[in-house]
Amino acid sequence: MKVLAFNGSPRKTWNTATLLNKAIEGAAARGAETELIHLYDLNYKGCYSCFACKTRGGASYGRCAAKDDLTPILEKIEDADAIILGSPIYIGHVSGEMKSFLERLLFQYANYDDPWHPLCPKKIRVGLIYTANATEEQMMAGAPKVPEEVPEEAGGGSQVVLIHEVFLKTTFGHLETLICGDTYQFEDYSKIAAGIFDPEEKARRRKEVFPIDCRKAFELGSRLAITTH
Repeated sequence: MKVLAFNGSPRKTWNTATLLNKAIEGAAARGAETELIHLYDLNYKGCYSCFACKTRGGASYGRCAAKDDLTPILEKIEDADAIILGSPIYIGHVSGEMKSFLERLLFQYANYDDPWHPLCPKKIRVGLIYTANATEEQMMAGAPKVPEEVPEEAGGGSQVVLIHEVFLKTTFGHLETLICGDTYQFEDYSKIAAGIFDPEEKARRRKEVFPIDCRKAFELGSRLAITTH
């Protein structure tokens, strides 16, 4: 059993990375072989719109033809039983690195002849972890209704995020999410021009709420590993 985690944050030891490490700890506790990959360490771009993955009879039909640091990663995913994606929310979107990663991962499997039967060779289970400076309530406020084909627990706080979830669920067959909001962003708020935030309240949430989110991430990883048997 293989579980891969992908960190879409430029930070390797902060909120998103911490939650991903907890998630793969949960998977490892169930006997899974795990690996955490930091997307910001890789040299790649988003989809090139070359349509090699859609060319009938082509050597790359159903596979991304671009060659860069993401090429072996996409191959690893096809050998995995579950993947866990983690990203901060930047201006209502996942990070740029995660967005480019999702383009390359998902578009290769999009089936223009039959959209509900993607070209991926097998189903894998997907976990999504979002972190944000906004509260969970703010993230969810005004979020569109989750379509029927997406599970009830999958629903981020923006239309863009929601579309990613629809594609992930349709492509791989299983999706669940964890939203960690109102995160503690800086080690010393006095050094940062961020007067709209209450440093004491942020510190309190870091101490009292973030450990709960870490436990939820552990449980998410554990569930993904259990259900890959």
